[in-house]
Amino acid sequence: MKLIGPFRQVITLAHLPLRGKLSDEQIEIIPDGGIVVNNGKIHRTGTFETLKSEYTDIETESVQGEHIILPAFTDSHTHICFGGNRANDFAMRNAGKTYLEIAESGGGIWSSVQHTRNAPEEELLATLLERINFLISLGITTIEVKSGYGLDVDNELKMLRTIQKAQAQTQATLVPTCLSAHLKPKDFEGGNAAYLQYILTEILPKVKEENLAERVDIFIEKSAFQPEESRDFLLKTKDLGFEITVHADQFTPGSSRIAVEVGAKSADHLEATIDEDIAFLAESDTVATALPGASLGLGEKFTPARKLLDAGAILAIASDWNPGSAPMGNLITQASVLATFEKLTTAEVLAGITFRSAFALGLEDRGKLEEGMKADFITFKTDNFQNILYHQGSLKAENVYINGNII
Repeated sequence: MKLIGPFRQVITLAHLPLRGKLSDEQIEIIPDGGIVVNNGKIHRTGTFETLKSEYTDIETESVQGEHIILPAFTDSHTHICFGGNRANDFAMRNAGKTYLEIAESGGGIWSSVQHTRNAPEEELLATLLERINFLISLGITTIEVKSGYGLDVDNELKMLRTIQKAQAQTQATLVPTCLSAHLKPKDFEGGNAAYLQYILTEILPKVKEENLAERVDIFIEKSAFQPEESRDFLLKTKDLGFEITVHADQFTPGSSRIAVEVGAKSADHLEATIDEDIAFLAESDTVATALPGASLGLGEKFTPARKLLDAGAILAIASDWNPGSAPMGNLITQASVLATFEKLTTAEVLAGITFRSAFALGLEDRGKLEEGMKADFITFKTDNFQNILYHQGSLKAENVYINGNII
């Protein structure tokens, strides 16, 4: 058992509800606080002097100077296992080229597929670990990582095995997701239906056999997979024993409704979600995940986060870090910008990148500094937790703890 502190502020996020809007007055702040950890779990929080007087025979880890502490962050939607670079896509898009023109010139998702297929597994692993370490430096200790740049049996398995190997080399929690249904590859002979069946019969059984992922994703969009074929695919995927999530409503509405109807853990993107579907999401347990990095990368509107929260939805915020539409990877900057444009309270943003985003991954053991929770937390060298979002990502995490230990 160990007592850590004192901290100028302990931001517990305790007692905050899973869904709906939040005011900053709801945030529990313990001044001059400390935290007791035991066997990788949070045992207790309180004022440092009180804890010190009550736990007289305990190891103490002293904190020098003014710091605040809060739960570590979760990034619940990333594509950080990839090969190559699509800087040319970004330049062409900013020069006015369309998605089709970029794809016809050799860019787009297919470009990343080719680079990832050609990359040796050792190279994929090295770059994946570099990106994981960057996210950890931001205070993110739980990271979802998708496949989806392989799009055939050998290369999808290569990606998922690489993610599995990365988990063995990092203390962060990685949550692998099979996104073989990213789009139909150009070299597949047959239509969408045949490719989705190929995933169901050739890829997913091997994923299950090797225990490479427990989650499956699909991109429902005019340029990828259509609503009804996607619904059928998702239901069959559930029958195979996978949890599901959906790339929904990025450019056209309607697919978030499908995500709710099939019981998806989350519907991610939602930039094009209409009011009727916002209400539908809000009545469900499907998490609405905003991806502001994609809005910034593509110059598109943001997810209607304010409307979703006001309607009572569960809102998570994730980075969508990928080589094409969201290359930044800095969740804190993105969440701060989203807050500015969507008028989100600090409480709503912090909830969206902690326990609400963890819930989107089926994890309810983290994201709050409460008894029994996983002891993943972060400190910042500041006297006011509001400075984290105020500085829009330039205030760096001072120390990152996983299971109660600095890494």
